[in-house]
Amino acid sequence: MYKAEIDPKPETAHGPTRARSFYRPSRRTLLSGLGATIALPFLPPVLKAAAQTAAVVPQPVPTAVQTVATATVSSAVGTLPDYFMGLSYEKGDFVTELLFTSADTSLAGLFNLLGNGVLRIGGNSADTTIWTPNGPGNTSGQVSPVDVDNLAAFLALTKWKLLYCINLGTSTPALAAAEAAYVQSVLGDVLIGFEIGNEPDEYYLSYFPTGWDLAAFETLWQQFRSAILATTPSAIITGPASSGNVTTWTVPFLQDSTGKLISLATQHYYRGNGHSANATTANLVSADPNIIADCVALKSATSALGIPFRFSETNSYLYGGSPGVSNAYASALWVIDHLFNIALGGGSGVNMQGGDVGYYTPIDNDGSTILGAAPEYYGLLLFSLAGQGTLLQTTLSTSGFNATMYAVHASSGSIKIVIVNKEVYQSLNITIDCGKTIKSAGLFELRGTSLDTITGQTLQGSTVATDGSITLGTPYIPASVSSSMVTCYVPAISAIILEVF
Repeated sequence: MYKAEIDPKPETAHGPTRARSFYRPSRRTLLSGLGATIALPFLPPVLKAAAQTAAVVPQPVPTAVQTVATATVSSAVGTLPDYFMGLSYEKGDFVTELLFTSADTSLAGLFNLLGNGVLRIGGNSADTTIWTPNGPGNTSGQVSPVDVDNLAAFLALTKWKLLYCINLGTSTPALAAAEAAYVQSVLGDVLIGFEIGNEPDEYYLSYFPTGWDLAAFETLWQQFRSAILATTPSAIITGPASSGNVTTWTVPFLQDSTGKLISLATQHYYRGNGHSANATTANLVSADPNIIADCVALKSATSALGIPFRFSETNSYLYGGSPGVSNAYASALWVIDHLFNIALGGGSGVNMQGGDVGYYTPIDNDGSTILGAAPEYYGLLLFSLAGQGTLLQTTLSTSGFNATMYAVHASSGSIKIVIVNKEVYQSLNITIDCGKTIKSAGLFELRGTSLDTITGQTLQGSTVATDGSITLGTPYIPASVSSSMVTCYVPAISAIILEVF
């Protein structure tokens, strides 16, 4: 969330083929006719590409110094579920900016390009926005049926679901119950749940300057929950949506009686402080042990309850991000690691905080108009191409080399391998043992001109338009394929997604 200034967050073709146009019937393999050694990456339903004129396109050899490496893909270590991807927006922005209406087809297009996802409406403004049943809509500090109806019309343009935050900080149980009842009546099965309050572990900073602790929160929270369920028995309740404090707030909440009253645990996470001197591109693309530790603690606590956990608000740096970092190409590479770390840690999903405040939004807007896909969006897009499936164990032989590798075994039988190279001056020449005989393979590259640049990033040589359309270049074939082995390149400061059948 944006923080106020309170610094103390295939079909595989064989033989000669002719070029063909791409279509978009489903989240299926769309690329075909590209030669005997090309696999067909799974793409979102609205992803389109122009007719291809080349039967095959070998992957270009990087100009940077090559580091030779080997890697393996082996046993299952987790799951990458459907609706893992998500975005989070301020409740105040949803009300006042009129972004979420049936007229905003550009925003809907950018959502749809990422596949199935979850929109979260929350943020700091969730606790300053009051349910006003007779309100006119589009009014600061209020949320009315008009606003909820607009949101429902927007979501009807997508296949996304909704996580909706109810005001706990300045509202009443009766108003919360009335708001939840209306939202439930309009959105129904689109809802994955209600959060009651946003970052209650920090309420002592604003709403309850004295006497505020976990026990006080749990008492108030249960009053609101009881009121909501009294009017809407089918409501799904989530929480506690803590800003951090996993071991001192979230885990105790889950271990107390309140833990048995939710269906989904929600947590917030930011890489660091946007005002810190450490908020640099180099720091952003370095290893982040804190998110791994938080996942370990959350997985242990939620496994005991038999419920999933989700990072319902997260991004790079607190206080709106760090300029020239959170909105730079480095964020595209960082976010791929961030999402895979959470998936491997057992998380069921991630909502990247966005909107028109700060620097970390995946989708730029000026308060009323969509300006386009920011660098971080490109990382989300590449991640989305991995689809759903079983996460596989990977090993990478490089030592002291800033690169990461992930693999997803899809239900189609293909394996999608993602490799992120964050080295500025060295590319990878990597040979991967995929653990299965490879019949075909193909890959896409995510490229940028430097970690610090805020423009110029491409996916397979192409850019995302403001309406969510993209025309991808022809996928590359790897340098070599033999038995279970495939060799390809990962250029400096780039990421690839390689699909093998």
